Amino acid sequence: MTRISDTTTQSEQTVQKNRSETAYAVILDMIQQRQLPSGVPLVEQQLATKIQVSRTPLRHAMQRLEAEGLLSKDNNKSFIVRKVELKEYLQSLRVRELLEAEAASMSLGYISLTEIEIARTNLQIVQSQSPYDMISHWRSDDEVHNLFINNCGNDTLINILNSLRTTTKLFEIEKLSERLEPDSQQHELILDALIKQDAKATKRAVATHIKSLFQFAVRTVG
Repeated sequence: MTRISDTTTQSEQTVQKNRSETAYAVILDMIQQRQLPSGVPLVEQQLATKIQVSRTPLRHAMQRLEAEGLLSKDNNKSFIVRKVELKEYLQSLRVRELLEAEAASMSLGYISLTEIEIARTNLQIVQSQSPYDMISHWRSDDEVHNLFINNCGNDTLINILNSLRTTTKLFEIEKLSERLEPDSQQHELILDALIKQDAKATKRAVATHIKSLFQFAVRTVG
């Protein structure tokens, strides 16, 4: 027999979890929209008021973002958006170029045509939006890359690539956030190769896309 107190506790835990999920989503969007600059301490009370949650679910959300590599702590133990310098970005891209191309090849046969077409439809929606929607761009970017990363069949490789993509995404948000047209064209080529299940073309499309990011960063920031 379930006691009333047990039911109440479970209900409270569910509410706290939902509020934490809300806080996580809002803070992530704020990072992606550059509303939270890297290296600047996050003020918990201001965020809690903005998101309309208490500090407990807010801290759970920030701890999750820290575990994912988006937040870190400064010398005063305050949460900050992690700052990624050009050197770390370029080195991470070099590793992604090798590993992500391999993951894409390994994913062939494990991604449904429906998933690919949904990603293509969402990509085309982003391309047609006016004015440019930064959040939609990042979501489409994640959707395309996660198609083959999450279906490569190697958990260690998935974890490594997710960590590397977090690093490169933080730099791109701050420095290269509006590279819509080349990204979209290159993502289309990746999806085409995935549909054809052509291993060489898939590896080439992914590697070319990441090399393009490297070259763009060197020209723009370097």
